[in-house]
Amino acid sequence: MVKTAAEIATLQINGDRLNHTVKTIGAIGALPNGGVRRLAFSPEDIQARRQVQTWMEAAGMTTTIDTAGNLIGCYPGRFPDAPALATGSHLDTVPNAGIYDGTYGVLAGLEVVRTLHENKIRLDHSLELIVFADEERTMIGSKAMAGQAQLDPDYYVHPHYAPLPPSLAAIGGNWDRLTEAQRQPGSLAAFVEVHVEQGPVLEAQGGPIGLVTGIVGQRRYSITIEGQASHAGTTPMNMRQDALVAAAQVILAVNTIGCADNGDQVATVGSMKLTPNVANTIPGQVEMTLDMRDLSNDRLDQMIAALEQNMGAIAQTTQTRIHLRPKLRNEPVPVNSHIHHTMGQVCEDLGLPSAPLPSRASHDAQIIASLTDMGMIFVPSDGGISHAETEYTSPEHCAQGANVLLHTLLRLDRHYGSTEEAAKATAI
Repeated sequence: MVKTAAEIATLQINGDRLNHTVKTIGAIGALPNGGVRRLAFSPEDIQARRQVQTWMEAAGMTTTIDTAGNLIGCYPGRFPDAPALATGSHLDTVPNAGIYDGTYGVLAGLEVVRTLHENKIRLDHSLELIVFADEERTMIGSKAMAGQAQLDPDYYVHPHYAPLPPSLAAIGGNWDRLTEAQRQPGSLAAFVEVHVEQGPVLEAQGGPIGLVTGIVGQRRYSITIEGQASHAGTTPMNMRQDALVAAAQVILAVNTIGCADNGDQVATVGSMKLTPNVANTIPGQVEMTLDMRDLSNDRLDQMIAALEQNMGAIAQTTQTRIHLRPKLRNEPVPVNSHIHHTMGQVCEDLGLPSAPLPSRASHDAQIIASLTDMGMIFVPSDGGISHAETEYTSPEHCAQGANVLLHTLLRLDRHYGSTEEAAKATAI
C-alpha cells in the first residue's frame, strides 16, 4: 500500500538494526585493545566491503564497483534518467581506530535504504550509497569520482603501503582505467554525508545534531630551522645558535595565532625532528610540520602572514635561519545553503536540537562538493575522541543522525524534482 504524506513524515529508521550493523562491521579487523585496524585494500577492508555489498543487495540495491574502487549501491527511483541523490562515506580506518569514523556514515545510509525498501517507498530520484575507496590516506575514490585524482601512480608511493595500482585491483578497481570513474556534472543531484563529529563541540553544547556549515581549508607546511650544532658544555649561552630554542618560540607563535579570538581557526605543530638529537650537543637543525585550518581563505592568508612576521623576528634574535615551505593546500568548501536549511527544518520537525558548526577534518564530501550540491550532518563523539579505540557515539545519537539523513533525503527528493527550484540552491 502506498504511504501517505503523513505516514512518510513519521517514518523512523530501525535504531537497533543500525547499531547492530555498526558493531558487526566493527568486529572486522578488531584489535585486542578494543579498537579496529581496517586499512584500505587490506583483507579486513575487503571483507567489510563484501559484507556491506551483501546488505545493499538484500535491501533492493544493485551494486557496482567503479574503476577507482568505489562500491556503489543504487536503490532505483521512479525516474531512472533523473540525477541520483547520494550518501555514503568510507569503511577503511587508520591503524588504531574506533568503529564509528566513516563506517557510521555508510551504515546510516544503508539503514535509510532498508527503511525505504521495507516500507515499499520509491523516491523520484535513484538513491546511491557510496563506499569511497581509501579515504584515510589518498582519497583516491572520491578524487577520481570528482576528476581530481593524480594520474601518476608514483604520486601515491608510500614506504609503508603497497603501490596503488595492484591495491585498486584487489578491491575491483582498475588503475589503467581510473578516469572512467569520473562522474559527469549533473549526474548527481546532491550528496549528503552523515558522520561522527570527531571533536568535542556538540557534546559540550549538549545537542545531538550538528549542521555542518562548511569543511575548512587546510594549509600544511614544513618549517626548517637552521642553527649551529656545538658542544652543550663549552658553548656560552650568549654565543649559541640553538635551533631548538628558535623552534620553541615558533611553536608558541603558532599557538598564539591559533588562539586569536577573530575566528574558528586552528593551528598545530604536529611533528618535530632534531639534528643531531644528542644529549650533550646543541641542536643545529629542527624540522617541523605546521597545519592550519579555517573556513576562510582570507583568514588563513592572514595567519601565515602573521607567522612569517614572527619568524623573521625569531630568526634575528636567535641568530638562526627559518624556512617555511608549503606542502598541502585544500580549499575551504561551503555546504549548499538549501541543503543546510533543509537539514535544519528536519531537526526542528523531529524535535532534535541542532547547532551550526564547521568541519575541521577532511571528508569525501569535501571532494564531491566540486561535483554536486553537498551537505553534512554530525552526531556527537564522546569526549571528542576519534581515530582511537575509545571512540564512541551512543546508539541514540547514531539513530537520531540516521533519521535526520532519512528525512533530509526525502525532502531533497521533492526539491530536486523541480529544475526551477534546484537552480535557487546557492552556496553559503
